[in-house]
Amino acid sequence: MINLDASTFAEKITEKDVVLLDVRTFDEFSQSHIQEAINIDVQGDYFTADVSALDKSKSYAVYCRSGKRSVLASEVLDQIGVTNVYNLTGGIMEWIESGRGTVN
Repeated sequence: MINLDASTFAEKITEKDVVLLDVRTFDEFSQSHIQEAINIDVQGDYFTADVSALDKSKSYAVYCRSGKRSVLASEVLDQIGVTNVYNLTGGIMEWIESGRGTVN
Protein backbone atom coordinates (compact mmCIF):
# COMPACT_ATOMS: atom_id res chain seq x y z
CA MET A 1 0.00 0.00 0.00
CA ILE A 2 1.24 3.44 -0.91
CA ASN A 3 -0.26 6.48 0.83
CA LEU A 4 -0.97 9.45 -1.44
CA ASP A 5 -2.07 13.01 -0.77
CA ALA A 6 -5.11 14.34 -2.64
CA SER A 7 -3.10 15.89 -5.46
CA THR A 8 -1.10 12.74 -6.20
CA PHE A 9 -4.21 10.58 -5.76
CA ALA A 10 -6.04 12.74 -8.33
CA GLU A 11 -3.26 12.09 -10.82
CA LYS A 12 -3.15 8.36 -10.03
CA ILE A 13 -6.87 7.80 -10.71
CA THR A 14 -6.51 9.13 -14.25
CA GLU A 15 -4.12 6.31 -15.15
CA LYS A 16 -5.24 3.36 -17.23
CA ASP A 17 -6.05 0.21 -15.23
CA VAL A 18 -6.56 2.08 -11.94
CA VAL A 19 -9.88 1.25 -10.27
CA LEU A 20 -11.25 3.82 -7.83
CA LEU A 21 -12.67 2.07 -4.76
CA ASP A 22 -14.82 3.82 -2.15
CA VAL A 23 -14.94 1.65 0.99
CA ARG A 24 -17.49 3.70 2.95
CA THR A 25 -21.08 2.61 3.63
CA PHE A 26 -23.61 2.72 0.82
CA ASP A 27 -25.37 5.65 2.57
CA GLU A 28 -22.15 7.66 2.67
CA PHE A 29 -21.39 6.76 -0.94
CA SER A 30 -24.87 7.78 -2.12
CA GLN A 31 -24.53 11.22 -0.47
CA SER A 32 -21.34 12.02 -2.40
CA HIS A 33 -18.38 10.22 -3.91
CA ILE A 34 -15.52 10.75 -6.32
CA GLN A 35 -16.68 10.30 -9.90
CA GLU A 36 -16.15 6.80 -11.37
CA ALA A 37 -15.77 5.19 -7.92
CA ILE A 38 -17.20 1.79 -7.14
CA ASN A 39 -18.51 1.16 -3.63
CA ILE A 40 -17.63 -1.87 -1.54
CA ASP A 41 -18.20 -1.28 2.20
CA VAL A 42 -15.12 -2.39 4.17
CA GLN A 43 -17.37 -2.97 7.19
CA GLY A 44 -19.80 -5.12 5.20
CA ASP A 45 -20.12 -8.83 5.91
CA TYR A 46 -18.78 -9.81 2.49
CA PHE A 47 -15.97 -7.29 1.96
CA THR A 48 -13.18 -9.85 1.64
CA ALA A 49 -15.26 -12.02 -0.68
CA ASP A 50 -16.30 -9.01 -2.78
CA VAL A 51 -12.77 -7.67 -3.23
CA SER A 52 -11.45 -11.18 -3.85
CA ALA A 53 -13.58 -11.18 -7.01
CA LEU A 54 -11.81 -8.05 -8.32
CA ASP A 55 -9.17 -8.24 -11.05
CA LYS A 56 -5.87 -8.54 -9.14
CA SER A 57 -3.88 -7.38 -12.17
CA LYS A 58 -5.35 -3.88 -11.86
CA SER A 59 -4.27 -1.12 -9.48
CA TYR A 60 -6.70 0.10 -6.83
CA ALA A 61 -7.01 3.63 -5.50
CA VAL A 62 -8.86 3.36 -2.19
CA TYR A 63 -10.55 6.00 -0.06
CA CYS A 64 -13.03 6.41 2.79
CA ARG A 65 -14.18 9.40 4.85
CA SER A 66 -11.03 10.24 6.79
CA GLY A 67 -8.45 7.62 5.81
CA LYS A 68 -8.84 5.03 8.58
CA ARG A 69 -11.15 2.49 6.91
CA SER A 70 -9.25 2.74 3.64
CA VAL A 71 -6.07 1.61 5.42
CA LEU A 72 -7.91 -1.49 6.65
CA ALA A 73 -9.32 -2.11 3.17
CA SER A 74 -5.88 -1.65 1.60
CA GLU A 75 -4.41 -4.20 3.99
CA VAL A 76 -7.08 -6.72 2.93
CA LEU A 77 -6.31 -6.02 -0.74
CA ASP A 78 -2.62 -6.61 -0.02
CA GLN A 79 -3.43 -9.88 1.76
CA ILE A 80 -5.47 -11.25 -1.16
CA GLY A 81 -2.68 -10.56 -3.63
CA VAL A 82 -3.39 -7.14 -5.12
CA THR A 83 0.06 -5.67 -5.63
CA ASN A 84 -0.74 -2.05 -6.52
CA VAL A 85 -2.84 -0.38 -3.83
CA TYR A 86 -2.95 3.39 -3.31
CA ASN A 87 -4.57 4.91 -0.23
CA LEU A 88 -5.91 8.48 -0.08
CA THR A 89 -4.60 9.85 3.21
CA GLY A 90 -7.23 12.04 4.80
CA GLY A 91 -9.99 10.39 2.78
CA ILE A 92 -12.74 12.21 0.93
CA MET A 93 -12.54 14.97 3.55
CA GLU A 94 -9.00 15.76 2.33
CA TRP A 95 -10.19 15.44 -1.29
CA ILE A 96 -12.91 18.06 -0.76
CA GLU A 97 -10.64 20.33 1.33
CA SER A 98 -8.15 20.35 -1.54
CA GLY A 99 -10.85 21.80 -3.81
CA ARG A 100 -11.73 18.65 -5.73
CA GLY A 101 -15.29 17.79 -6.60
CA THR A 102 -17.62 14.92 -5.88
CA VAL A 103 -20.81 13.60 -7.44
CA ASN A 104 -23.94 12.07 -5.91
